[in-house]
Amino acid sequence: MLDVRRMQVLRAVVGNGSVTGAAAALGYTPSAVSQQIAALEKEAGAALLERVGRGVRPTAAGLLLTEHAEAIGRQVAEAETALADLLAGRTGRLGVRYFATAGAGLVAPAVARLREAHPGVRIELKLTVDPEDPVAEVREGRADLALLVTREGRQDGGVRLLHLLDDPYLAVLPRGHRLAGRRSVRLAELAEEAFVGSEWPGPCLDAQLDACAVVGFRPRFMVQSEDYVTAQGFVAAGLGVSLVPRLGLGSRHPGVVVREVRDPVPVRAIQAVVRETAPPQPALDAFIEALKGAAGAP
Repeated sequence: MLDVRRMQVLRAVVGNGSVTGAAAALGYTPSAVSQQIAALEKEAGAALLERVGRGVRPTAAGLLLTEHAEAIGRQVAEAETALADLLAGRTGRLGVRYFATAGAGLVAPAVARLREAHPGVRIELKLTVDPEDPVAEVREGRADLALLVTREGRQDGGVRLLHLLDDPYLAVLPRGHRLAGRRSVRLAELAEEAFVGSEWPGPCLDAQLDACAVVGFRPRFMVQSEDYVTAQGFVAAGLGVSLVPRLGLGSRHPGVVVREVRDPVPVRAIQAVVRETAPPQPALDAFIEALKGAAGAP
């Protein structure tokens, strides 16, 4: 097999027209250059240089290898530049998993911020339904980051959780409801109401149930919608009240009013999940900062 470094020595000799000139350019001794050329000729099975006066010129085989050495040199330089860009976070590819309501409020502005600062980074986005799925993908290296709703203090082996946002639930009431004129409502004031469910079983629903349990009641769900837009429609029809997270509110149905909840405020914690043992990734660090910026934006 041909030694690539010796090919670069040959290139230097041909470019300088002499062993002495190549040695000066490379910082080697002329003897070391001659030894490298002799070893390369043995590998090639052919003479690569011939003497011309006080200098040398390439044989046909030497010219062929010199041309390939130039191409290899260009490719190595391109590889070094690409590697430097990757290590600096200017390029790269990130696999991101997110749930629906985090898309518009967190992921979209974070991607826009990252593209503005690092246009060479490619982001592959995938919407997930089950909040447990992306954790396994991150742990196994099939995704670089995932967003999920979870309880504070949760521990998962092989991954690290980064808190991004506390997303409060708001009360969605029919227009004309007895509490519609208030700026905010106490959660206990909804204890006797019929509820329209807005969440699938899981950490989002748990956030509602835990807050209600603090003030001594469990919501009486008369309708299950598991969809924030549909829940607003049922509320507007007078079938009950609902709790919807701020990020999930979107456009408001004309038949409802939305009020802040207090004493206590039901809150779902939105966190980013990254692999605990992942090597440093400047592009990932930049995206996390962009998510934090989006989470803190008004």
